[in-house]
Amino acid sequence: MPADDLPLIVSEEVRAALDERRAVVALESSLIAQGLPAPHNLEAARAAEAVIREEGAVPATVAVDDGHLLVGAHAAVLERLADARNTPAKAASRDLGPLIAARRLASTTVSATMRAAQWAGIELFATGGIGGVHRGSGASFDVSSDIDELAATRVAVVSAGAKSILDLPATLELLETRRVPVIGLGVDELPAFYAVSSGLRVPHRVESPDEAAAVIGAHFEIPGSGGILIVQPPPEEVALLADELERWIADALAAADELGIRGGGVTPFVLSRVADASGGRTVRANVALVINNARAAAQIAVARIADGPS
Repeated sequence: MPADDLPLIVSEEVRAALDERRAVVALESSLIAQGLPAPHNLEAARAAEAVIREEGAVPATVAVDDGHLLVGAHAAVLERLADARNTPAKAASRDLGPLIAARRLASTTVSATMRAAQWAGIELFATGGIGGVHRGSGASFDVSSDIDELAATRVAVVSAGAKSILDLPATLELLETRRVPVIGLGVDELPAFYAVSSGLRVPHRVESPDEAAAVIGAHFEIPGSGGILIVQPPPEEVALLADELERWIADALAAADELGIRGGGVTPFVLSRVADASGGRTVRANVALVINNARAAAQIAVARIADGPS
């Protein structure tokens, strides 16, 4: 089959790095299309790619376009995703087949990016925060596919915990149920995305990228293992106080319920409302933690290469 007909297209730069066994870090693109307002969306994506290069690794931003799943999407694709007039779709892993077949332009969420990273042979993936168990899920059954993807897909994800709008105790409990190791990078508590602390202890802690790399290597050696979650808090200088954040989230969730917003529309709506309520502080925190996580993932990826073959 000609290369242009294959669903997966890995950029020449990323393919060369993988072939030469150099460090590569995957990045999602829903941050660009749905997660941040312009111009912060494209600026954050470019900054994350730049900091990965600074640490000696190769960035691989994932997207869907023109019938292909792109790993190492070119700048022109990212620019199209950043322009709301192009109406990019939002692809979780369940959506990849239909959107590829429809030749749609789409960003990738955590679950879709993990699936693409594993397919391409990439071990490390940096994101802002994972999805999880939504508040009120006992009635709605609204649980992000990120949890099951982490359970099944052999990729290490570096994040600032789970998104603050979620039911964090239930999310941590479900990660345990689905056998996903959660490792604090220099911390004992699960970060709350914009906030440093959630009050929830993580089961394991490492002190450095080298230690994180060793844990990932050991986990991946165990037959049948899926993914692993490495968490670190947002930079302290941009982190928000948990109490004020909780007030804004509660107000935004009430507004979403009143407007009948459900499913995948809840997260972008609530994040937008909270950004307005915070006077833009959540946007600044989001950008900073994405860059911080990209840096940590690159350092871990480089350490994994130094460890030798897994």
